[in-house]
Amino acid sequence: MKNAKNSFSELNKKEKDIFTISVIKGLIMDTVRNANSGHTGGPMSSSDFAYILFKEYLHFNPDNPNWFNRDRFVLSAGHESALQYVLLTLMGFLKIEDLKNFRQLHSRTPGHPELEIDGVECTTGPLGQGFGMSVGMALAESFLNHSLKSINKKASSLIDHYTYVIASDGDMQEPITLGSASLAGHLKLSKLIVFYDANDAQISGKVRRSDSTNYEKVFEGFGWNVQKIDGHNHESIRKSIEKAKISDSPSLIIGTTIMAKGCSEMEGDHNTHGAPLPQDEINATKIKLGLPLDPFYLPKEVILHFRANFKILQESVKKWDHELLISRRNKNLNRFWSISIENNLPSINYPNFENGSSLATRKAFGATLDHFSKSIPNLIGGSADLEPSNYTGNFASTYGDYGSKNKTGRNIAFGVREFPMAAIMNGASIHGGVIPFGGTFLVFSDYERPALRLAAIQKIRVVHEFTHDSFFVGEDGPTHQPIEHAMALRSIPNFNIFRPGDAKETAVCFKLALENQSTPSALLLTRQGVPVLQNDCDFIDDGVRKGAYVVQDCDISPEIIFIATGSELSLALKTADLMPDKRIRVVSMPCFEIFDQQSDVYKNNLLPQRGALKVTFEAGISRGWEKYHGPNGLSISIDHYGLSAPYGDLAEEFGFTCEKVEMKIREHLKTLL
Repeated sequence: MKNAKNSFSELNKKEKDIFTISVIKGLIMDTVRNANSGHTGGPMSSSDFAYILFKEYLHFNPDNPNWFNRDRFVLSAGHESALQYVLLTLMGFLKIEDLKNFRQLHSRTPGHPELEIDGVECTTGPLGQGFGMSVGMALAESFLNHSLKSINKKASSLIDHYTYVIASDGDMQEPITLGSASLAGHLKLSKLIVFYDANDAQISGKVRRSDSTNYEKVFEGFGWNVQKIDGHNHESIRKSIEKAKISDSPSLIIGTTIMAKGCSEMEGDHNTHGAPLPQDEINATKIKLGLPLDPFYLPKEVILHFRANFKILQESVKKWDHELLISRRNKNLNRFWSISIENNLPSINYPNFENGSSLATRKAFGATLDHFSKSIPNLIGGSADLEPSNYTGNFASTYGDYGSKNKTGRNIAFGVREFPMAAIMNGASIHGGVIPFGGTFLVFSDYERPALRLAAIQKIRVVHEFTHDSFFVGEDGPTHQPIEHAMALRSIPNFNIFRPGDAKETAVCFKLALENQSTPSALLLTRQGVPVLQNDCDFIDDGVRKGAYVVQDCDISPEIIFIATGSELSLALKTADLMPDKRIRVVSMPCFEIFDQQSDVYKNNLLPQRGALKVTFEAGISRGWEKYHGPNGLSISIDHYGLSAPYGDLAEEFGFTCEKVEMKIREHLKTLL
């Protein structure tokens, strides 16, 4: 191999593969060393599988990384990003200069894979979440594949691809992986193929220090097809992929590998996991692998060898384009494709709610879900085993559970798996073609938070329904009564948190969440009934789209402005009725984030900086409200945990009745005089 640089054409295929992998490893070492930051050992141990997968099995469009029917590849072991970037360079989606800018400001090669990079399917790094998102991608593919088949059997090849994953020991140790895997096995997501790079090394030492789990038995128990192979044996890798592709269950390929495979002296050393190799070790390794010492060595012959199948892939894409053109002559299929794949939301109106009636906003969400889902065939999702409480049960009974016997079912029975549910929603949204929603109690958003954050980072459309939004949950007590949660969620950048004040606002907030293709959304909804506003839906639609608006005003400039969200909007209106001697404006603020994006003119007209006392109403913590009520304002809030009791008793106990709020406001006014 030492003379391979000058005689690559004389090598047989096996030797060319081996030399190409050596070049990949050389680029990995140089990339990490040049940045003086990153991970070397893991990328080298995964190189054999990744090379065989990308060169021989991955179906994609060499000319368009966003071609819809491409196989998805998820590097759940996001710290192995150098490996993915080198492969993307061989594919032509990145350049050598990008490798030289690894982990540098504004580069196309950040420390962990990010969705914005051509060829990267999702942002990974927080271990386990890539695995969870891959389940969502496989679910979306299966649903779309079978939905198209149900419209026109001849369209079965339009969406027909695999989701491949490389996972690490660390991925396996994160509970989200096991939760996602158990659901994937239950749903028989057969086009999900995971390679577990079992290199027995982590940052702190050997894996055996902290984990002795038999993952073969665990995943077999989940209903997966499990294979154990030598992760460096190319024939074993090929056979395992081919067996996985014909399995009727998701597949786990456990590849026994060696950390930093190919290194001169540090092969198997856990210290290679999270650091660049010493330059002496890099040089010695390159000599061992038959490479020149030139940094970032990538000969044209290796690129051409790697791209040997590109013409076949390009012909496949042309054939697919023709099939799509023919298939879209079917009006029903064309409509489904336009809505789902091209994101052309149909025109949808709002359900009718009786003015003045009392309706919990969670019930309003359920009614709106039922109404919208008739027009949006790719709206899919479900509840974390809280269908009766989240009011998604009617949706489930109407469209059926997705499962091995009903792959067009639109309801996902997530079970008690909040974090996996949120990650799966992220993956489904990133895959494209579906709009995912998921429901649970607001207090359990804590379990989902890492995935909520990753949704915001990736700028994707997911809709979270969080019901039981305050101490008004009542008898379940403080463990189930969210206090700090609304503000905690609002602290996530690029995340719209809606707390609608009535049924009509709920419907508008839901519609906005569907329209926002680059921003995740959460709807915080009441358990208890709240009055339906008298205002018409057009007025409320216009107001909610600004994040905050006047619900009730006085004839001249207000001396007090009430700013309320959720169930406290009706409390603010009732309190205003008790204070006819004061000029009061009542403002509903269902979404801080959207309001903050409005013009200064609108914001100042709605909430003048001077001349009016501002009182904020929300059954949650006061922190964060000072932004709106100012230094002399008042917050009707709760800065302690709740109690177990009927919600009416808690309202009295915590001062959330209109009489007690009026008294508190008048006492506060005295302190300002």
